[in-house]
Amino acid sequence: MTIPFFDGHNDTLLRLLDHDRRDKLAMFIDGTQEGHIDLPRARSSGMAGGFFAMFPPPVKTKLAAVAASPLGDGNLPPDLDIAEALRTTHGMAALLLQLERANALAICRSGSDIRAAMAGDRLAAIFHIEGAEAIDTDFNSFEVLYAAGLRSIGITWSRANAFGTGVPFRHNADPDIGPGLSDAGKELVRLCDQRGVMIDLSHLNAAGFRDVAAISTKPLVATHSNVHAICPHARNLVDWQLAAIRDSGGVVGLNYATGFLRPDGRFDANTPIDLMIRHVDALLETLGEDGVALGSDFDGAMMPADIGDVTGVPKLLQAMLDKGYGEPLVRKIALENWLDLVERTIG
Repeated sequence: MTIPFFDGHNDTLLRLLDHDRRDKLAMFIDGTQEGHIDLPRARSSGMAGGFFAMFPPPVKTKLAAVAASPLGDGNLPPDLDIAEALRTTHGMAALLLQLERANALAICRSGSDIRAAMAGDRLAAIFHIEGAEAIDTDFNSFEVLYAAGLRSIGITWSRANAFGTGVPFRHNADPDIGPGLSDAGKELVRLCDQRGVMIDLSHLNAAGFRDVAAISTKPLVATHSNVHAICPHARNLVDWQLAAIRDSGGVVGLNYATGFLRPDGRFDANTPIDLMIRHVDALLETLGEDGVALGSDFDGAMMPADIGDVTGVPKLLQAMLDKGYGEPLVRKIALENWLDLVERTIG
C-alpha cells in the first residue's frame, strides 16, 4: 500500500540552481540519485506534491551549503541585498516555470489545482519563497511574483530583512529574540491575507510570530518546524506558539532535519525514526488530528539515515501505522491536512 503525501517544504530548486550541470531540468526529470528529490523518486514514493521553496542565499557562497549546514556561530547571518535576492529568486522561479512547461509538475494556485494535478498524475507544486528579501517595500516585486504563481511566503529565513527578524540557528535557545515586524512587514501580512498567500512562520522570531497572529485572519502555519520541548532549538516551536497555531485552526509540518529532531541538537544522520514519531505524538497532543502534517526540509538539511531521501517517506508513514495511528489519521497527516489548509488560506 502506497499512501500519497504532500510535503510542506523542500529546497530542491536551490539544489538545482546551485549545481554545476547545465541540464538542470534533466537532472530533475530523469533523476540522478543526487540530493533528496527528483521526479522518478517522487513518483515511486507516492509524493503528490509540495511547497517548492525559493531561498535567496548570501552572495559568493556555495548556495545549497547555506541551507544544508546552517549552524555557523549561532548568530544571525547578515542582511541580503535585494538585487542579489532577486537574482537567485528569479533563477529558482525560472526553473519552476520551465519544469511546468516540460510537464514535470504543475504550479498550483489553489486547492482545486492540487486536486487536478493529482488526478492528472502530475506533481503539484506550490510556489513558496523562504525569506522575503526579493520583495521591495513598495510591493512591486510581490505583484510580479504573484502573477508567476507565488502563493506562500516565509517572511524571514534565519536573518533580518526589511519586514522582520528570523531566529538564529542556536541550540538550547528560545525563539524570543529580536524585534517584531516592521511597518512594512505588517503591511505584507495584510497584503498576503487579501491576495490569498499563505504566511509561513517557521523561521520567524517570537515577536514577529505574535505580530502575524494579531494581524492575520488566516490559520497560522509553520511548514517545517518541530517541538521545542523535545529539541530546544530556536527553530522549534514553544508551547504558546503551538497553542496559537491550534487555536487558529493552523498546521505544523514535521521537519526531518536531524538537528531539529534530536534533544542534543546535533546534525547526525544516526537519528532514529522513533524520534520523529515522538515529535508527531507531541504535535498531535497539542494540535489535534487536523493540525499535523509533513514538512521534510529535503535538499536543505541532513536527513535521518533511515529516511535518506524522498523514497524513505513511506518508512515514516509505516512507522505511524505501526504506532497504531490508523490509516485514516496517517492519510490526514500525509496529505489531507495540507490540502484542507491550502483551501482555507489560498483558496
